[in-house]
Amino acid sequence: MPSHAAPARRTSLRVLHLEDSELDHELEMAHLRRGGAQVETLRVDSEPAFRAALEEPWDIVLSDFNVPGFSGLAALEIVKALEHPLPFILISGEIGEDVAVAAMRNGASDYLLKANLARLGPAVEHAIAAHEDGLAREQADQQLAESRQRLSELAQHLQTSVDNERAAIAREIHDDVGGSLSALKFDLAWIARHSSDALVQQRARAALEVVTHAIESSKRIMHNLHPAILEQGLVAALQWMATRFEKRTSVACVFRTSHETMQLPSGVPLVAYRTAQEALTNITKHANASRVSMDLSLAAGTLSLEISDNGVGLRDADLAKSRSFGIRGLHERAHTVGGWVDLSSSAGGTTLILSVPLADAQGYASEFGPDTEPPRFEDSDDPSVWGTL
Repeated sequence: MPSHAAPARRTSLRVLHLEDSELDHELEMAHLRRGGAQVETLRVDSEPAFRAALEEPWDIVLSDFNVPGFSGLAALEIVKALEHPLPFILISGEIGEDVAVAAMRNGASDYLLKANLARLGPAVEHAIAAHEDGLAREQADQQLAESRQRLSELAQHLQTSVDNERAAIAREIHDDVGGSLSALKFDLAWIARHSSDALVQQRARAALEVVTHAIESSKRIMHNLHPAILEQGLVAALQWMATRFEKRTSVACVFRTSHETMQLPSGVPLVAYRTAQEALTNITKHANASRVSMDLSLAAGTLSLEISDNGVGLRDADLAKSRSFGIRGLHERAHTVGGWVDLSSSAGGTTLILSVPLADAQGYASEFGPDTEPPRFEDSDDPSVWGTL
């Protein structure tokens, strides 16, 4: 059986003593000194003197229960209100058990009867040790919270950096690769039209097919990197996504919105779009659903995006997987604009809700960077296109 070692005895103690009886004060201090500690003490017997004495550093407060014009319980409230509360032991000649228990629940470290002061020394040691353990736990909790905050900020920074890099790559594909492929396609078409050699025409048409395939692949890659449809607004982007999802998977997908257009802070549309994209991807892979609904609403200064399906649902084990980064990424992405994600699941399906208070939306750095413009795409069924022949 593990054993808990008693706290080490202290060689010195600073004790603030609220006691109206000098005799009782001397008796209690004598019991403390019997343990070998050097005790430095101050006795006070009024509230003003007690408050003034608390300006100095003390290891512990000992307090009589009844003091003329004052009380131990009132003193306890004063100590609890300090920026750094002290361990507090209540001592009385007569105190009911119910009062003693109430005092302990209210923050007292211990209580003793004056008729049994033999326990005073160990009680003081244990009270101070418990107080120091509590301070250590608070410090550890604070450090843990700060570490989590730094980790969250790092994750948000990485997410923003990834979005910026994706947009930059999409812009380069559009401007450089797209322009070159379009020019090549025009040249090949010209060669096919102006050549009388059947073999040349055949090779030109074959090359046109290769270039067309390359253009389609580039369009797909570019759109995955940066959803250009967002330039038409979040409502249009989600409507397009729902329609495209239904065509691709043959799963009915209904999109509803409370507003036809929405003016949203920078960063919020991209967060909502990526959330919907991740949710639909998970539904495609895992849900085995036959119906999906997407509801976008703006009310009371909060943007809400709810995505529901009637699939098989998620198990707790699925969410607890060590490499379940999709859902974790949604939480971190939502945090970048001051929002959060709620996920609920049962055998009847799964519901994911993104909520973003727009008054608190931080509008993190543009996905295009501070000194760049978004790539401009021409309108089409697929928003990531170049001119066609």
